[in-house]
Amino acid sequence: MICEINRGEKMPVLGVDVGSLSAKAVVWDRGIRGWLVRPTGWSPKQAGWEVVQELLANLGINMAQIDYVVGTGYGRISLDFLQKSITEITCHAQGIHYLFPQARTIIDIGGQDSKVIKVARDGKVLDFLMNDKCAAGTGRFLQVAAQALGLDVSELGQADSSLGEMPISSMCTVFAESEIISLLAQDVPQVKIINGIHKSIAKRIRGMVQRVSEEEKIVFTGGVAKNQALQIVLAKEIGSSLLIPEQPQITGALGAAILAAKQIEKEMR
Repeated sequence: MICEINRGEKMPVLGVDVGSLSAKAVVWDRGIRGWLVRPTGWSPKQAGWEVVQELLANLGINMAQIDYVVGTGYGRISLDFLQKSITEITCHAQGIHYLFPQARTIIDIGGQDSKVIKVARDGKVLDFLMNDKCAAGTGRFLQVAAQALGLDVSELGQADSSLGEMPISSMCTVFAESEIISLLAQDVPQVKIINGIHKSIAKRIRGMVQRVSEEEKIVFTGGVAKNQALQIVLAKEIGSSLLIPEQPQITGALGAAILAAKQIEKEMR
């Protein structure tokens, strides 16, 4: 995405979020001035640096013109160009607070973990719950399921939830893959298997939400939030409408950029 930088007394700042599946970068200059998402690939360090360099090149600026850099995501520890590292919990809360100030609950499903975050009116984290013990219900889980179905992961979001579902008994990635292959051998329609996968994920997330927050102003974010079929199933399972960012993958990087700007303001006082 190419945007023009507004020049002023302060130089722009940068937020970088390197996850297991994608690397994201956001340039902030009193507002979002540019963003970019690229696959992480085999090297988080390389992916983080390359997504930053490509974004800055698109904007016509270089690293010397960036005032401050904050990193987040599991790959942040490999980035040697950061001024500060901040947890993704805090960064997602800040990014969502900017986009949806009314939000009190965040569901974030990324490549390797799922999180439910309860936030205060000012965007500060009040409580959270994370599932990071296995890939159940994450982007990686959906990738494996899609491969077993012979589909691209983006095609899962096209499933019609009204066509019924075949329950998936296991949320373990390995066992779920075997179960899907078995169901296909029994001539179970793909759409019913997909709907069963989405239902299993939605039930798991509902349990996390019930343990963390009773607020109904819920935002669904992370790369998996691009799955429109899952959006519908999850909203129905939770019993509440969901707010979806236009670019759900960048909320962590956005929050990191906002926190970078706040750090500059703090140092200037």
